[in-house]
Amino acid sequence: MLETLAKGFRNARNKLQGRATLSEENISDALREVRVSLLEADVEIGVVKQFLNTVKERSLGEVVSLKSKTGPMGVTLTPGDHFIKICHDELTALMGPVNEGLSLTGKPAIVMMVGLQGSGKTTTAGKLARKLQKEGKKPLLVAADIYRPAAIDQLMTLGRKLGVPVFSIKGMKPVELCTLAVTQAKNVGRDVVIFDTAGRLAIDNELMDELVQIKAKTNPGNILFVCDAMIGQDAVRTAAEFDRKLDFTGFVLTKMDGDARGGAALSIKTVTGKPVKFVGMGEALDKLEDFRPEGVAGRILGFGDVVSLVKDFEQHIDQATAERDAEKMLRGEFSFEDFLKQVEMVQKMGSLKDLFEKLPFFADFKDQIPAEALDDRELDKIKAMIHSMTSEERRNPDVLTDSRFRRIAKGSGTSFEEVEAVYQRFLQARQMMASLGQSSGMLGQLNALRNGGKMPGGMGRGVNPFAGGPAFGGTGGMGGMGGMGGGNPYAGMPGWGAPAKPEAPKKPALTVDEKLARRQKAKDAQKARKKNR
Repeated sequence: MLETLAKGFRNARNKLQGRATLSEENISDALREVRVSLLEADVEIGVVKQFLNTVKERSLGEVVSLKSKTGPMGVTLTPGDHFIKICHDELTALMGPVNEGLSLTGKPAIVMMVGLQGSGKTTTAGKLARKLQKEGKKPLLVAADIYRPAAIDQLMTLGRKLGVPVFSIKGMKPVELCTLAVTQAKNVGRDVVIFDTAGRLAIDNELMDELVQIKAKTNPGNILFVCDAMIGQDAVRTAAEFDRKLDFTGFVLTKMDGDARGGAALSIKTVTGKPVKFVGMGEALDKLEDFRPEGVAGRILGFGDVVSLVKDFEQHIDQATAERDAEKMLRGEFSFEDFLKQVEMVQKMGSLKDLFEKLPFFADFKDQIPAEALDDRELDKIKAMIHSMTSEERRNPDVLTDSRFRRIAKGSGTSFEEVEAVYQRFLQARQMMASLGQSSGMLGQLNALRNGGKMPGGMGRGVNPFAGGPAFGGTGGMGGMGGMGGGNPYAGMPGWGAPAKPEAPKKPALTVDEKLARRQKAKDAQKARKKNR
């Protein structure tokens, strides 16, 4: 996502490394990298010029202190850090503010989905219905696309998956259909109506007039233009024509997870004056996210998007379960059954690559990570291995032997070496977490943090552990990270949390070397038995 833009800003930051001051010459070198990446990302030329001029003026025209007072000792900032902060502020301003989400004050509230053919309106209507369900609303989907043969069937299928009723009357014109749907929603107690209108081109006057009539008859509080982020400026120009006739309230950018350029996200607000409300980040019905300009700016600049990441964890993780798993890990009692739950949880949250991109500074180390490490198919292989184990093997990994590895490999369609490698990494990780829990007292520290206490060094609840860091200090919208997730920035993450209460110390777990030695001893004994037969 947004790789083209991220690469340009990364190069610009590298240009300013080691500089003692910001001069017109070195800023011009850095901005040249930014300009190339913006144009390659298909950002509208007027937006590019405006952004570059603003960044240059602010970089040369401000007197700044390079000593941050954040934290007990303060942090020294570089001119390059100041330049990146300006870029973050201006990118955020370029895409925002979003102001507010949907207007749901009507009875019922009405959301009208419009856009080009193939932009993903029907799927987005289903995603929006799912999002509203989670917020306690009772949506009604309206199949107003009578021109595409499969559109009504597709919406019916989505409605069945979600348990949301779909309003459709064969042969009725869209204007009458939408008007009647509003009346029906009032009668059956539905508080939000979502119109899935037909895809069209802006030059199709007859179909555009149909949209204008639907708006006039139903007076929707929300008109969302659904836009494919991957087609860049063509979408922006078409959106401007739709806006001229419909005066819509905002955008939904679909397929953002597959867009390496990002030109539409940066241009659309400036060109039309209308904000992006939501972004589609995958095919699943729960992959519709609120658009956060500061989060997108952070990902472009390599800061990640920790707020979005924590929201993912809060949405998919049960806090009590996470705490029990954390206790097991730090006591060295983690099993393959527990590991399987962790893998399935990660898969629910999205692709590995997307999750890692939300981590701060992932872009700086991306080239050092093997491609297979971010391949979602590797998780499927691990799941297949675990499913091929017996219940005893999943609960007690120490019973595994070479003969069992061969059986698991055959059952999972993998090789003996792959199964053994996963097993050894599992043992090493388990031993490392157990040692961490025993030597550092992390169990007690996490328990204190969860209960509102302080970590060593005075870091308590609501404190941003990254405040004052060169890339985080002062950047708007990125502070206060420690206050999320109930005060614990790691709350709910796999392997974090805290135990409910301390228990009596148990017998120390065997080290990885001891376990491997025990396995070798068992193999030698097995060979001796075969030889004596």
